[in-house]
Amino acid sequence: MAARRRTPLKSSVFAAVMSIFLFRYFALFTRKETLSLVSEGGKNETGRNNNYIVRFREYRKAEDHRRYLESELVLGGGWEWIERRNPAMKFATDFGLVAVEATVVERVVAEIEKLEMVKDVNVDVSYKRELLGVSGSGGGGRSGGSFSDGRKRPGKIFTSMSFSEDEEQRHDAVAETSNSSIHWGRELLAQKSQVTSLFGANVLWSKGYTGAKVKMAIFDTGIRSDHPHFRNIKERTNWTSEDTLNDNLGHGTFVAGVIAGQDDECLGFAPDAEIYAFRVFTDAQVSYTSWFLDAFNYAIATKMDVLNLSIGGPDFLDLPFVEKIWEITANNIIMVSAIGNDGPLYGTLNNPADQSDVIGVGGIDYNDHIAPFSSRGMSTWEIPHGYGRVKPDVVAYGKDIMGSKISSGCKSLSGTSVASPVVAGVVCLLVSVIPESDRKAILNPASMKQALVEGAAKLSGPNLYEQGAGRVNLLESYEILKSYQPRATIFPGILDFSDCPYSWPFCRQPLYAGAMPVMFNATILNGMGVIGYVESPPIWNPSDENGNILSIHFTYSEIIWPWTGYIALHMQIKEEGAQFSGEIEGNVTLTIYSPPAPGEKTQRRSTCVLHLKLQVVPNPPRSKRILWDQFHNINYPPGYIPRDSLDVRNDILDWHGDHLHTNFHIMFNMLRDAGYYVETLGSPFTCFDARHYGTLLLVDLEDEYFIEEIEKLRDDVINNGLGLAVFAEWHNVDTMVKMRFFDDNTRSWWTPVTGGANVPGLNDLLAPFGIAFGDKILNGDFSIDGEQSRYASGTDIVRFPLGGYVHGFPFLDSSESGATQNVLVNSGTGKADSPILGLVEAGKGRIAVYGDSNCLDSSHMVTNCYWLLKKLLDFTSANARDPLLFSQSSKQDIAIYVDDNQLPSRRTDVNFSSYSAVLGQDLICRRDSRFEVWGTKGYNLHVRGRNRRLPGYPIIDLGRGLNSTTVDPSNKRPKVTERRNKGDTQGNHLLGILNGDELDMPVLVTSHWLVPAAIAITGVLLFLSIWRIRQRRRRRKRGSGSGRLGNL
Repeated sequence: MAARRRTPLKSSVFAAVMSIFLFRYFALFTRKETLSLVSEGGKNETGRNNNYIVRFREYRKAEDHRRYLESELVLGGGWEWIERRNPAMKFATDFGLVAVEATVVERVVAEIEKLEMVKDVNVDVSYKRELLGVSGSGGGGRSGGSFSDGRKRPGKIFTSMSFSEDEEQRHDAVAETSNSSIHWGRELLAQKSQVTSLFGANVLWSKGYTGAKVKMAIFDTGIRSDHPHFRNIKERTNWTSEDTLNDNLGHGTFVAGVIAGQDDECLGFAPDAEIYAFRVFTDAQVSYTSWFLDAFNYAIATKMDVLNLSIGGPDFLDLPFVEKIWEITANNIIMVSAIGNDGPLYGTLNNPADQSDVIGVGGIDYNDHIAPFSSRGMSTWEIPHGYGRVKPDVVAYGKDIMGSKISSGCKSLSGTSVASPVVAGVVCLLVSVIPESDRKAILNPASMKQALVEGAAKLSGPNLYEQGAGRVNLLESYEILKSYQPRATIFPGILDFSDCPYSWPFCRQPLYAGAMPVMFNATILNGMGVIGYVESPPIWNPSDENGNILSIHFTYSEIIWPWTGYIALHMQIKEEGAQFSGEIEGNVTLTIYSPPAPGEKTQRRSTCVLHLKLQVVPNPPRSKRILWDQFHNINYPPGYIPRDSLDVRNDILDWHGDHLHTNFHIMFNMLRDAGYYVETLGSPFTCFDARHYGTLLLVDLEDEYFIEEIEKLRDDVINNGLGLAVFAEWHNVDTMVKMRFFDDNTRSWWTPVTGGANVPGLNDLLAPFGIAFGDKILNGDFSIDGEQSRYASGTDIVRFPLGGYVHGFPFLDSSESGATQNVLVNSGTGKADSPILGLVEAGKGRIAVYGDSNCLDSSHMVTNCYWLLKKLLDFTSANARDPLLFSQSSKQDIAIYVDDNQLPSRRTDVNFSSYSAVLGQDLICRRDSRFEVWGTKGYNLHVRGRNRRLPGYPIIDLGRGLNSTTVDPSNKRPKVTERRNKGDTQGNHLLGILNGDELDMPVLVTSHWLVPAAIAITGVLLFLSIWRIRQRRRRRKRGSGSGRLGNL
């Protein structure tokens, strides 16, 4: 009876709690700023609708597409066609924009995608809001790029434009690199040289070549019609939601001036070129995918010759955008684009400059040094299961370049968005060299790139991922084009291990037998036609018999389209070359053919040659061989993988590749200087032979692990003596939830799918050794043996076995769960040491773990810890013990241990398998593993299962730890158990959402009526519950009163 009386109270409490949670979320959806939905024509739409790009399989008039949808969709209502009022509507189009009511999005989108003439449906919407941090002229500037203080700006993700900081013209957008925080102070040369004279443009001018009859499309911020610097502005078009054709920022005007300006102080390369100004960015430097699609279609329809896009971003998986670039070049438009202002970091190429059919341009200064702001290669499309391509294609002067101001006069700017129009101007001038009647037969994106890269001057200092082919040489390219015959070539055309530093990283480490294949990814340029075919597999032709010890497997594009393809070399020394020392030289040949050109009867055919000059050494000792795990890295895109250091607020995506030759390139050079040989593993742990390696190096890993990998690693360490070095990162679910942002270009909430590293996955991997990381986010400075270091958003060690050596330091915990602790610390309570570094023997092997990788990653590094890495590798590979790290005071007399429910948990509200190479995937050795295990599951592997799933997947659990004694695998097989993450039940999942857990990217935002309706319902329930309580109390009072009267 008592339990029944408590029920109404419980119901009331539950209803009250529900009301609080829902009010919290209602406030979240309605706070801070009012957004108004704006279509491309500027018409305000209802906030209930989401806009979608519907791509069709054919080009038709927009009205025909509209009628097709109306006739074929059987559902009633819920969507409407959006009229796009821009110049492209005069021509046929391949997409439409529709507004769909939020309540029927899934149903409508699914019905549209079923239609035969529909290719796909992609979300697109633009918002008009108050600009972030923009003030009047001379006001404080805002940094460029798509992120500011951890929040995303509107529109498609782009990096910063280039702006001047001179006193005559100040802009709100300050030129800075969004990643490296490098500011160049504009200490201008006392006497600036004309950039055109540095390239010898006056030589071609004297011959009568000035860019005449070349249609130059400039995709930027617009231009003013009456600008005195331009004699041939043919057309200005606006593709934004703003009602103006003018340039109010100055960027588009400057770019046009570099290409075609005629002012004596800031001459352009092709003053007679026909300028077509496409205004695709607003005054707030915002643009949307749909704006570009219409503008690109218009460029195709009006038959532009050259197109310059001086800005880009990291998202090479924006398929409508990327595929439209292919279509642009397939229509014989030569596209020039800036590789980005995200240097000096590697792996920071911007799209579309990273595409092989686009001429990607980097920046140099007047001393032929790579500009600090210029992004570096390699391309990251192919990582982790391959190797990136060489980019940039060429470099040009991009520091202190003179160009046109908004109204009149000249100014100086720096950036790759300045170097890009330098090359675009060169291209315009070169196009005008070819008679107009012959241009389309000779000139195309491939032949122009061939002329540029073959004529370029290789610089003496930078490597090929910094300079590409080198500095553009206008006159050499002119000579090449004068006698050009359509052909196919490979870029780069030579890989020379003796040419250092140009051939870095290949020249830094020779080949040897037994190593993982060394991969080199080159680009096929087909000047014979937009489409080409590989006639037969590539052939390795060694110069002498020594070349027979080299085995090369090839992967390549069988179809070359548009204009370009790839050829990847997987190079491996045969076992008979184990003691060989010397050079191997020879050629790789590949024959390409294309359909006959108009008027020709036979196919065009060309043989490409890639020259190899390779260094080979005898097999290094096992203790000097390090294996880097690339397979378990996940980067942006396709998922929102957050930056490792949470102190970096303006670059919140982890998009640099996490590769030895991108953002870990300095670490790679340090290891080579220390005498280590470093190989890359792009396949599961079952695909390498541990007997050949001193240490497996795991740094900043985000993916899960196959059961077979966990078992093999345990056996490799304990029985085969493999060393293991782990550098982890932060992982805290509450912090991840708070890092979400709304991306109005995709109309979805983006939320991290994991932390800086996947600590729960690492803990599964390390469980057999009794080691686990926690969920703290630690920050602070510390010193070991006089070496000062910064611990930047690292984690702590919460499990470590007896007999190991552990080092801890007093850091503050910045995680959500650590807030209370920090309050106590600030009020006078002393800080306890947090364990961050552990070293232990495990059977025949040795393990070292450290909770932070920021000190190895050149992206936003505060201080490096290469000294620590070397000490750890000396221990794990050769059992060399540093006295300070192995002091008696750091030895563990008792094991560090916490219960399972105190370990970091995975997010239960994300579909991690969408981004994982493990979950739901087959265990298989890929083409970056040894040839003998290609396509298999690995070395001597008895497979018990193929796939993994979350949550509730089987893991290895060996109890509370593992001491340093050898374990016989025949007696101590790992026990496979079933363990659930905290909150893996559906009830906890729903409660997690109420507490702020977010869905993984991308998902549609909940419609606005749902939350208020839920609040109203819970309010009614609360009222009824209170009313029931009062009724029961009244009945009890009446009942007790009657009882008392009876007793009297």
